[in-house]
Amino acid sequence: MTADGLDAVTLDAYGTLIELDDHLGRLRAALGEAGIERTAAEVAAAFDAELAHYRAHQCEARDAETLAALRRECAAVFVGALGEEIDFAQAFMGALVFRPLPGVLDALAALRGRGLVLAAVSNWDCALPERLAETGIELDVVVTCAEAGAAKPATAIFELALERLGVPAQRALHVGDSPEDEQGARAAGLHFAPAPLADVVAGWR
Repeated sequence: MTADGLDAVTLDAYGTLIELDDHLGRLRAALGEAGIERTAAEVAAAFDAELAHYRAHQCEARDAETLAALRRECAAVFVGALGEEIDFAQAFMGALVFRPLPGVLDALAALRGRGLVLAAVSNWDCALPERLAETGIELDVVVTCAEAGAAKPATAIFELALERLGVPAQRALHVGDSPEDEQGARAAGLHFAPAPLADVVAGWR
C-alpha cells in the first residue's frame, strides 16, 4: 500500500501511536510512598489483573463521571490483586504516563506533509484526546469505542471516524497492531497496514 489514492489515515492508539513509560517502575514507587513494598513480578501481575478489568469496561467510560468511576474500579482491582485495600486511584493514574512510540511524531508529520487527514480509532475511554495531547500528538479526529458505542473489530467505530473526516472508506488506510484492527478496518472497507507506523511511512519513500 502506498499513499497514492489515499485521503486519510486512521490509527490505533496504544501500541501504534503511544506506549506506557515505565508504568511498573512508577507503580512500585507509588506503592512505596504508600508504605507498600512489592516485587516487580507482583506489581506486573497486579497490573495485568487491572488491565483485564479495564479492557472489559473501557467503552463504558463515556464522560467525566463514568471515567472517574472506572478509574476508581481499576485502582481497586490493582491494589486488591496485591492483597491491599487502600484508596489508590490518584496515585495509580499518576503512574500511568504515556509517550509516543519511536518514529511516530516524524511519521505523523510526513503524513501531514502529503496532505492526508488523520484520525485515531481506538478501543479506549473518553480520555484518549487528553492522553494524546499529553504526548504531543495532534490529529484531526479522535474516535473511541466509548463514543462509538462499539469496540473494534465492529465497523461502527471506523465508520464514525470516516464520517467526521469526510473521506470514503476506499480512500482511507488504517494502521494498527492487533487482529481487531485489521478485521475491523477491512470489514469497514478501509485498506490496512500493520504497525509500526514509522515503517509504513518509510515504505512510501
